[in-house]
Amino acid sequence: MGNLYDDDQEDGYIKVDKYNSEIIGRIASHYSAILNDLVKDSSREGLLKTPERVAKSLQFLTHGYDLKPEEILLGAMFKEDYSQMVVVKDIEVYSLCEHHLLPFFGKAHVAYIPNGHIVGLSKIPRVVDAYARRLQVQERLTNEIRDCIQNTLNPAGVAIVIECKHLCMAMRGVQKQNSVTTTSAFTGAFVQEKTRAEFLRLITASLD
Repeated sequence: MGNLYDDDQEDGYIKVDKYNSEIIGRIASHYSAILNDLVKDSSREGLLKTPERVAKSLQFLTHGYDLKPEEILLGAMFKEDYSQMVVVKDIEVYSLCEHHLLPFFGKAHVAYIPNGHIVGLSKIPRVVDAYARRLQVQERLTNEIRDCIQNTLNPAGVAIVIECKHLCMAMRGVQKQNSVTTTSAFTGAFVQEKTRAEFLRLITASLD
């Protein structure tokens, strides 16, 4: 078995495109049966390899279960005398709703206030991705990112805001294509209104 991502000293992990063939085979067999129930002609050329493609796609979209977000942060922690807010905003988020296995996607904005240690900036998006590439609900995803950063870096505070569109709302159910769901989570200094307001101002500000 090979992981979809392997550790890389410089960037956390690199794509290697290896799949667990046993798991792929089991998932593909289930999707063959599903297609037989949904489509009149499931044996046509365009659908012949669909079960395997879907199986590989699902294994990729859930590869976050094979990642260890805490280790991603620990691999790039540095002692630094900096105690002002560090903000990484507009981090792309792609995840699967665990209720319908439909995508939700959008942006995450993450901030922390160092308490003796900083972390490589690329590691914050890696942590977001490690949790997003699992079967999720947006509320849990928000809390998991917050808790990982707080428990690993022990900063003076952590702030998370995630804004996403959910295809389970847009394509089915209430079918509201333009609705956006926003979740937030704060610890430490960000519980204070003044600090939280500064964070919200920074993530909505433009560099233009």
